[in-house]
Amino acid sequence: MTQKRTAIDIEKDIRELVAEILETEPEQIRGDAKFVKDLGMDSMMALEVLASIEKKYRIIIPEDKLAQFVDLNTTVAIVRAIMDQ
Repeated sequence: MTQKRTAIDIEKDIRELVAEILETEPEQIRGDAKFVKDLGMDSMMALEVLASIEKKYRIIIPEDKLAQFVDLNTTVAIVRAIMDQ
């Protein structure tokens, strides 16, 4: 039986993934902070975040969605939409 993940669980998980990759504390990641502009994420870090999300949730993120992963709030919304399909 698969456990349904809530929006809060998903946000917490992704916040922790991003913080780990950026080597910062999860509390430092605001929902609307831009990954590149505000948090200094580079393209390799972004790919690592996406790969970690795909692995953790066993989903495939369509290529046309990749450019939309700009902040935590948007990332959580996209992941939830993919998981709800």
